[in-house]
Amino acid sequence: MSSNLSFVLAKPNEVRFEERPRPKLQHPHDVLVAVNYTGICGSDVHYWQHGAIGHFVVKDPMVLGHESAGTVVEVGSQVTALKPGDRIALEPGYPCRRCSACLSGHYNLCPDMVFAATPPYDGTLTGFWTAPFDFCYKLPDNVSLQEGALIEPLAVAVHIVKQARVQPGQSVVVMGAGPVGLLCAAVARSFGATKVVSVDIVQAKLDFAKSYAATHTYLSQRVSAEENAKKLIAAADLGAGADVVIDASGAEPSIQTSLHVVKMGGTYVQGGMGKADINFPIMALCLKEVTARGSFRYGSGDYKLAIELVAAGKVNVKPLINGVVPFTEAESAFKKVKEGEVIKILIAGPNEKVEKTLDTSVDEAKLKTAQAAGKTGCC
Repeated sequence: MSSNLSFVLAKPNEVRFEERPRPKLQHPHDVLVAVNYTGICGSDVHYWQHGAIGHFVVKDPMVLGHESAGTVVEVGSQVTALKPGDRIALEPGYPCRRCSACLSGHYNLCPDMVFAATPPYDGTLTGFWTAPFDFCYKLPDNVSLQEGALIEPLAVAVHIVKQARVQPGQSVVVMGAGPVGLLCAAVARSFGATKVVSVDIVQAKLDFAKSYAATHTYLSQRVSAEENAKKLIAAADLGAGADVVIDASGAEPSIQTSLHVVKMGGTYVQGGMGKADINFPIMALCLKEVTARGSFRYGSGDYKLAIELVAAGKVNVKPLINGVVPFTEAESAFKKVKEGEVIKILIAGPNEKVEKTLDTSVDEAKLKTAQAAGKTGCC
């Protein structure tokens, strides 16, 4: 008997496992998917710890998780593009398809978006999941299901780099060397950027970034944003500044530094989320005529491109995976993510047979030293 065991957030800091009814197809264009692997996003951890993100508040028990890959087990009567047995990456948000945002091609901005593990909607840390077939992306034979679980954060990075309009030969600075920051660096390289600088406050993260995708790194210092920017520009030989600066941290000092690092007429993209309101160097933005863009989740074509980058060997997501844990150890996996002991850890689905494999060799001691000092973001 296949299980639909689910990992449920009852209230902040309280999770439990529940065996829920196996979902049924509600629409002829839907598919039923057995979830094989799920990654943990910072938003999942934030809901677990605080029960809310901004105005999204967990009022009723909610299944966590949205970074998933799985196997199709049943298709609706109108589905022809997928069949049982197909391995897919799940895009976990479904727009209305009818509003002005959807019709203009910006469905990620749909006001009626149904997004997994965003209140009041359940997430994908469960045995089975139903989804519209066109939000399930078939994985090529050379892309594993574990890699498929990282397509979601990679699609976030693809969207950010597309928002930045990165061009071949450009210099790109990425603030923050967490999972999305690392993937932004990798995508920027795949788009042809010749100089990619990763910036963080933890040397161990920068060491990994240099081995992964960054051409240069900079350890942010406890100095003013303008002084940090000067040192960064000099360290990476950026001349008059970077063509593109991406903030993937959400940290206020990082954002302030970014506007002093970007060159005259350059582009700045805000990908990381932090405090709702911050002190922002608006004078630098104006005097430099910086093009500033926000970036939210992913939109049309981003998942498809993310899969193509992995399949073509342009972006390698495997080094980001520290290991896999059985479904029953989901809470321990969340704790490791919260403590900064891993880059990405995957939780196997409840019907997936897996032995725990976990590598926390990303210089745990240094990460904990930084956490003890209260350093939780970039810069």
